[in-house]
Amino acid sequence: MADIIRLLPDSVANQIAAGEVIQRPASVIKELMENAVDAGAGRITVNVKDAGRTLIQVMDNGCGMSETDARLCWERHSTSKIRDANDLFAIKTKGFRGEALASIAAIAEVSLRTRRLEDELGTHIRINASKTEYNEPVSCEAGSNFQVKNLFYNIPARRKFLKSDSVELKNIISEFNHIALAHPEIEFSLLHNNSQIYNLTVNNLKQRIVQVFGKHLVQSLVPVNADTSIIKITGFIGKPEFARKTFGEQFFFVNKRFIRHNYYHKAVIKAYEMILPPEYLPSYFIYLESDPRNIDINIHPTKTEIKFEDEKAIWQILHAVVKESIGKFNLTPSLDFEMDNRIRIPVLSGNTEVPSLTTHINPDYNPFKEDDDRRKGDGVFRSGRQESLKNWEVLFAGDGLSSGNEGQASNIAVETIRLLQLKSMFIIAPVKSGLMLIDQKRAYERVVFERLINRDGPFQGVAQQTLFPETVELNAEDYVTYNEISDSLQHAGFDIRDAGNNCIIIYGIPSTVKNSGLKALIEEILESYKNYSADVSLTLFEKLALSISKASSRSYGKVLEQEEMRELVDQLFGCSNPNYSPSGKPVLRILNIEEIEKLLNIS
Repeated sequence: MADIIRLLPDSVANQIAAGEVIQRPASVIKELMENAVDAGAGRITVNVKDAGRTLIQVMDNGCGMSETDARLCWERHSTSKIRDANDLFAIKTKGFRGEALASIAAIAEVSLRTRRLEDELGTHIRINASKTEYNEPVSCEAGSNFQVKNLFYNIPARRKFLKSDSVELKNIISEFNHIALAHPEIEFSLLHNNSQIYNLTVNNLKQRIVQVFGKHLVQSLVPVNADTSIIKITGFIGKPEFARKTFGEQFFFVNKRFIRHNYYHKAVIKAYEMILPPEYLPSYFIYLESDPRNIDINIHPTKTEIKFEDEKAIWQILHAVVKESIGKFNLTPSLDFEMDNRIRIPVLSGNTEVPSLTTHINPDYNPFKEDDDRRKGDGVFRSGRQESLKNWEVLFAGDGLSSGNEGQASNIAVETIRLLQLKSMFIIAPVKSGLMLIDQKRAYERVVFERLINRDGPFQGVAQQTLFPETVELNAEDYVTYNEISDSLQHAGFDIRDAGNNCIIIYGIPSTVKNSGLKALIEEILESYKNYSADVSLTLFEKLALSISKASSRSYGKVLEQEEMRELVDQLFGCSNPNYSPSGKPVLRILNIEEIEKLLNIS
């Protein structure tokens, strides 16, 4: 029998390694930017075309490379960062494995122009699928200029699984931000298809955060600071009033390296426990400094997962530091007895003329016209009242909800029932077979969803103009998402206009959507849409309808008046599927008499 074990060619081994290190265009940018930082660059420019599919270019003014180094850097496991195994426990640089450039060269057409400051001529190398095609002296600026073209061109299966340009661009922006936030002492630029997304000048940490995420953070950030024998903690946390329901402004860095750490995230959230509702997330930008010997960053190829030697002790310190800042800067709600809260009553002189009250009456006003117009434009709700009565008839005629809407309902459905609200979360209604519990948040999601999308096709909404247009500044990632769905938002009934510089102006929202905070509404819609964007089973309209219904639903904790509960229940049973929320979670449950008797031990 012939031998079957053989060594893989270097080109194939590099392609396999690329699967771990280079997953998408953003991975290339991360590796090249980290190399530029390690090279001591004071200025780094990133230029991409077609979200990195066509071109990724990273230029820096760092130390550059000699001709020999420029040639060796593309070889697998070639590195200037470590000499022996002991160096792995004292890593202070971004990259050290020596896999990144070899992996990139295996799956793309790459070129490098580089020159050291002390050299008169630099080196130009061009590599295609791990094979060197060109290596000559060249006149170029000091530093390095990497170009990566046609990523995954020789691995069609990998290229096919890249997402849309907007999704890949958002990932690029995210990786760019991780490095830019860690190094405010470096100037960064990001361009996409010759359009500038970022131009970040050298600044202090707080101003760098504002440069990346917008001026709205200026007033919301308060510092955190602690220096212990175990860990040094610096950075900023957000004031509670600026908290959002969405992720996006929560960052941990260790020794200027971005990391993800759910355990430490809980330490921060717990510090806000008695201040913020559970669904809200504060902003935080927390920088940890530790002896490299006390951490292990070599547990994952992307180096975003780090193991700490004193993990539990650091949790306690972090929690205490955040809580201290919350108290120190008076972020907790309090009564200020020094404030002058007296009611101001104007003093009138004897000759002051007091205008009389006048009432203006519009004889043509019809209070039912607006409701009629709304019902005509609601799609699935054109016969909503009839559908509601049919569903209610099923409840009163039998053993609870069935799959159909059979039967004729009498007008006693909702109007004669006394509804109760439990814990500002559930609506309780008596039905013939027992008690019905309705989740008010999920019920509202179902109602809004079906108002946006009907059985016949995508929604077509009409904007209800706001009293005062509101300008919202988005971060670069959310701005890309907004541009992706702006036409669909318009179609849904939003009147939003692009003001440039990552800003939008909200002039109107659909009449079906009720939300007092327009900025929070838009941010939640964008965040929800990003979560749904990877689901290929949904159409764009369905993703957007799910996002809008989730963002605009009434939160738990809202007290509902009797009429509000009646209206919500009435609208819920006008839906084609009142049993489940748009995301498939149960909206209601019937506790029948037998279950109640069993709970009370009634024989």
